[in-house]
Amino acid sequence: MKKEENIIVGISIGDLNGIGGEIVLKTFEDSRILEFCTPVIFASVKVMSYYKNHFKFDINFNGIQNLDQVVPGKINVFNVWKENVSINFGKEDFKIGTYAIKSLEAATKALKEGRVDMLITAPINKHNIQSDTFNFPGHTNYLEQELEGDSLMFMVTDTLKVGLLTDHVPVSDIAKHITPELITKKIETIYKSLQQDFRISKPKIAVLGINPHTGDNGVIGNEDDQVLRPTLKKIKESGKLVFGPYAADSFFGSNNYKNFDAVVASYHDQGLIPFKTLSFGEGVNFTAGLNKVRTSPDHGTAFEIAGKGIADESSFKEALFTGMQIYKNRVEHQELVKRL
Repeated sequence: MKKEENIIVGISIGDLNGIGGEIVLKTFEDSRILEFCTPVIFASVKVMSYYKNHFKFDINFNGIQNLDQVVPGKINVFNVWKENVSINFGKEDFKIGTYAIKSLEAATKALKEGRVDMLITAPINKHNIQSDTFNFPGHTNYLEQELEGDSLMFMVTDTLKVGLLTDHVPVSDIAKHITPELITKKIETIYKSLQQDFRISKPKIAVLGINPHTGDNGVIGNEDDQVLRPTLKKIKESGKLVFGPYAADSFFGSNNYKNFDAVVASYHDQGLIPFKTLSFGEGVNFTAGLNKVRTSPDHGTAFEIAGKGIADESSFKEALFTGMQIYKNRVEHQELVKRL
């Protein structure tokens, strides 16, 4: 097993006009973090030097052209491109979007090849990354295509973990996406992740209803009674501790979530609004279910404060340490399974 300080962390730089560069460098300005991991930033030395000078960071880079040149204990910058890039903080720019994708693709390639051990993705702008060759609504969908497994957006802290049945799906389409097969697959992914990634041997999982008041016996929709309840009953009969559906409106305010290891929400805002309300700045977006570890902070590009030097790096730092812990847990889990 690799020692913690030897974990190589790949970092995609995200939207260059956002706060990604700032929060990455604020995190590694504390040189003590380099005792635990070796960062590899996929961007260019020119861009990272621009950030360093703009924000007056007291740090040095190890610029590299190939991943054999990675030096432990240094902030490595892999030159994905060599040309100058015009950075205009806070501006949405399709040209800048192409650099975000170049960084993501190079970092993902390194992850697939085992040249980095885990990946942290700085925030992208979901609009300006779209092109003829890249038409994914976000990181999770792209990584599911590139890596092995069934991806699941899993928002996590030490005390709250929220998974989604559907993520970037229009509200009008949510119900038709939620099938017995999808419910079973997502809960299986969460269950396995809680065991191998978070070392919870017998997870307790709560599932939130699809409709208000879980349908009120069909008065407010029949999906909970016809699809969700029968599926959860089958899953529970298989031996998993799965409970629900619970009415979403009172579930978090009543602190009921504290009785479970994870909560499964039916759709994006049902899960992420309470998660971010309770955990903003401390939360981590973890892509569960894949054969490689990927985390990201729980916020976006924050164009409105980009370049001002006031971005909070807390969530990025949490993404770093959470990702490293998950990586270690997986290695230990795999070694345990081999011995059985």
